[in-house]
Amino acid sequence: MRHFKKHNSIGQEEVDVAKQVLESGVLSGFMGEWGPNFYGGPWVQKFEKRAAEFFDVKHAITFNSWTSGLVAAVGALDIDPGDEIIVTPWTMSATAMAILHWNAIPIFADINDETFCLDLASIESKISARTKAIMSADIFGQSADAEGLMKLGEKYNLKVISDSAQAIGSFRNGSHTGTLTDLGGFSLNHHKHIHTGEGGILVTNDDEMALRAQLIRNHAESVVGKAEIKNLSNMIGHNFRMTEVEAAIAFTQLPKLDLIIEKRQYQANYLDSRLSKLPGLLVPKVSEGNTHVYYTYGLRIDPAIIKITKWELVEKLTGAGVPNLSPTFANLHLLPIFQQKKAYGSHGFPWSLDGVRKDISYAKGICPNAEKLLDETFFQFYVNDFDLTEDDLDFICCKFEEVWAQIF
Repeated sequence: MRHFKKHNSIGQEEVDVAKQVLESGVLSGFMGEWGPNFYGGPWVQKFEKRAAEFFDVKHAITFNSWTSGLVAAVGALDIDPGDEIIVTPWTMSATAMAILHWNAIPIFADINDETFCLDLASIESKISARTKAIMSADIFGQSADAEGLMKLGEKYNLKVISDSAQAIGSFRNGSHTGTLTDLGGFSLNHHKHIHTGEGGILVTNDDEMALRAQLIRNHAESVVGKAEIKNLSNMIGHNFRMTEVEAAIAFTQLPKLDLIIEKRQYQANYLDSRLSKLPGLLVPKVSEGNTHVYYTYGLRIDPAIIKITKWELVEKLTGAGVPNLSPTFANLHLLPIFQQKKAYGSHGFPWSLDGVRKDISYAKGICPNAEKLLDETFFQFYVNDFDLTEDDLDFICCKFEEVWAQIF
């Protein structure tokens, strides 16, 4: 069995800086009260400054996870219970759960079946009088159509959030993915390009939303009085704070990102050059104006050409020695929480709220592209797990070619 070297962005620099923080005895500089320590300790503030400069935004706000960052982002929008937010089904569950956290209603739009990002026409068809925002996912490592999303936002007076958890360091028309909408952000959990174990970064150029996100991060309800905050909507705070150790590691990791991405793009380009020649296999499509950082390498098959199911194909490839393939992904609208419309308590809240539309459906069929991908055509190679050498890439491509020789 061939051994593939695991991706590990942690080096001696991170060990040294973590040791420095540990020896200082100050593992968190946050205090849940208004004052200098409301914004965190020195490493948190140093990293936030470095991140804001790196991503070219006014505000970079750290969190203990990107899930927490998403919760704060939705709360920062000043939405009410029962409001609707349009979201992709093709992402990790935290994206939709951040909407439910505030008793708002996720409305799932379909995705583009080539890029896996939200489809603009499907979004527009889902907009109602209760719609307040769009939450897009820049899935697998490239941006959605941020300009198109913002045009919809302007047309219908909607805010737009980019969940760029998997796309840190990618670009859209020369700007960092995640920075072209009202709010965006990135994950720093353990299998991302760079990581702090757990962590997240929210980015925005909006001063008011930045402050609201910071308040939600750090016990807003205890702070708003002294901070003279007038808008108390969603000022229920949390402890979503990043520690000094995590921030110091992040500060050291961020300068490594470009080199890590360069290696990942080389790996993907090598795979493209070989796998694109196999009949019926479709390699990742990179949208015009985008760069792609390949958190995962998403593949599709053409069932009209390949006469076995994708499930059988993945089994054959795995048996041949190709590592970390998966034929599954998300269709969030099909999760039990949406099928049964039960989130808080046992009586259907928040869908049972007065004013919530009774015709909201999460039935199979509402997102046909996403559903067909999962059922028939999509599988992925988790390149994020490995630092692949050219020999590794050659081995993987040879195994694909061997399996294709068997099935044709």
